[in-house]
Amino acid sequence: MAGFLLRRLVNYVVLALVATFLAFTLASATFDPIGVLQQRNPPPPAASIEAKKRDLHLDQPIPQRFVTWMSGVVKGDFGQTIVDRPITEELGRRIGVSLRLFLLGITLGILFGVLLGVVSAIRQYKFSDYFATLFSFILLSTPVFVLGTLLKMGAQGLNDSIGSNVLIFVGEETPNFQGNWFEHLGDRLQHLIVPTLAIALGQIAYYSRYQRSSMLDVLGSDFLRTAQAKGLTRRKALMKHGLRTALIPMATLFAFGFGLLVVGGTFTERIFGWFGMGDWLVTGISAQDTNITATVTLFVAVCVLFSGWLADVLYAALDPRIRVN
Repeated sequence: MAGFLLRRLVNYVVLALVATFLAFTLASATFDPIGVLQQRNPPPPAASIEAKKRDLHLDQPIPQRFVTWMSGVVKGDFGQTIVDRPITEELGRRIGVSLRLFLLGITLGILFGVLLGVVSAIRQYKFSDYFATLFSFILLSTPVFVLGTLLKMGAQGLNDSIGSNVLIFVGEETPNFQGNWFEHLGDRLQHLIVPTLAIALGQIAYYSRYQRSSMLDVLGSDFLRTAQAKGLTRRKALMKHGLRTALIPMATLFAFGFGLLVVGGTFTERIFGWFGMGDWLVTGISAQDTNITATVTLFVAVCVLFSGWLADVLYAALDPRIRVN
């Protein structure tokens, strides 16, 4: 199995490089960072413009420019923005913001989504199944920015009724907050609850629908009846054999769902004032900054392709039949 996973990892590394090169090429061919600088009021001196062209290597062909940029990336240097700010320093902070925001939300979404889907399948056509279906469809049909706004209104209403800001839903922390480590942790948790809920609710609705269908396919299978005939109770047969089998097709959804959500949650970041990677991509495109766009694309590629590799690991762990020596 180790050889199989290693080969898959090498394939994913190549794909990440290809995706980054294509994004870098597209951005370099369409962006006009010098034009953006010249539109400033007052415009920069001509000497500054020429220096910026040299810094951005605009005199080089695009493939050579990409090689120059990637040679710096290998050394941990992602270049500078068009306003001369080091990308590497900002990158670490932005990744931390996105991971804090989405990791907990999607973890809760997977856990409760699987639980809700399994319960719905076992209690098919009962009240709980109908309620879970209605709950899921309402959430799936609600745009992210609408759900986020409704949650902010609900949090504000709760704060007003209590008379204290228990739930803080703007930003990742209180600016200039003074306190010890535990107080800082409590402040961050206050800011994290509402946006995490916004992410988790959508993920619960999404995964519960797939898990319900997957579990229904398993419930009528011969191996479950055989397990019960050999003396296992229905509960043990479902948990030991049924759920594990039903989770196999879900592995890809779990893995790729995380990779895509980390960088696809631009609306969530902007609604709640969390300036992570999704917000940075919008900023980079608006500023026509090739280095920012390429850096975020590389991060996206790494997340998505690592998720694909993780899906392979999950498949191998759940289904011994696909393990390759």
